[in-house]
Amino acid sequence: MEKFVKDSNVIMHELILPNDTNNLNTVFGGKVMQYMDLCAAMSAYKFARTAVVTASVDRLDFLAPARVGDMLILKSSVNYSHNSSMEVGVRIDAENVKTGKTRHTATAYLTFVSLDEKGKPQKVGNIIPETDDEKRRYEEGEERHAQRIERLKNKK
Repeated sequence: MEKFVKDSNVIMHELILPNDTNNLNTVFGGKVMQYMDLCAAMSAYKFARTAVVTASVDRLDFLAPARVGDMLILKSSVNYSHNSSMEVGVRIDAENVKTGKTRHTATAYLTFVSLDEKGKPQKVGNIIPETDDEKRRYEEGEERHAQRIERLKNKK
């Protein structure tokens, strides 16, 4: 079964409230990670149409703070698929709701595994990149997949 990258696209919005922030009035990193995992999981669900679990998080980069009153805009899609796993890229921008100005605040790559009814990994289809950007992300995802496999081999 093959699917296009666009079939896995998710856009999610979250408003940063006082309880979401630290003493600097910026959002907790853990809260951002929670939102990222949720957004990425939805992309993995849309692609696999099965139960999925987070297997790893690569390159979570916090680039700029988001503050109380900002709206987080999370965008995710499947970059690469292999056997039972899917790499999902997530980008987070923060929008000042008064000015409309946005800034890139965080990026991460998460790997999910598709599970069957017994909770065992099962094969997923191939992701088909169409645009130049999707093709670039696919190639980069393939490289990261190889690096993850090598890293896991070295831990055994």
